[in-house]
Amino acid sequence: MTPDTRVLDGATPLDPDESEGLIPRHIATRGELNEAEEANIARGFAWGLKVLRRRDVLSESFVYDLHARMFGDVWGWAGAVRRSNKNIGIDRFRVRMAVRDLMADAAAWREGSVYVPDEAAVRLHHRLVWIHPFPNGNGRHARMMADLYMVRERRRPLPWGPLADTGALRAAYVSALRAADRDDYRPLLEFARGSARERPVRQK
Repeated sequence: MTPDTRVLDGATPLDPDESEGLIPRHIATRGELNEAEEANIARGFAWGLKVLRRRDVLSESFVYDLHARMFGDVWGWAGAVRRSNKNIGIDRFRVRMAVRDLMADAAAWREGSVYVPDEAAVRLHHRLVWIHPFPNGNGRHARMMADLYMVRERRRPLPWGPLADTGALRAAYVSALRAADRDDYRPLLEFARGSARERPVRQK
């Protein structure tokens, strides 16, 4: 039995060929799939923290490698650009160029101190969601990219909150993303900052 791949509130439905990329054969329910993904995502974040000293988070290779580390134990297509167009995101043939342009823009923001770190992280997150490079997991990947960017800048990760639910918190997040689509980043900044703690953190 394959898991129910219907999802709510802005998550990306999987095409049949993408659903067939499930690696653990024992998974039969959405709950089991969520548990497997959450464990894999935790390992992905640990990997990201480990390699920050020698890898630039604002590089194309890091974008794809991070997604592979976050979902590679669960999905065969982890880290690979989506092969179909979705109801969100740019045309699939433009994804690689758009990711390349975003990394160049984000590097320029950082080098020129164009934005304070948390605003740069939020803008990086939004553009990745807007591009939607992967079959699924784009929001979680984009938030982790933002968090690792913050750590690299010696800041604490942003307090996004428990966005796996489908309640008011996630609805506010989706609404803020849509405002950012219209170039109004204030709602997304306010949402991401929440009770944000800007104290620098040490890298070991």
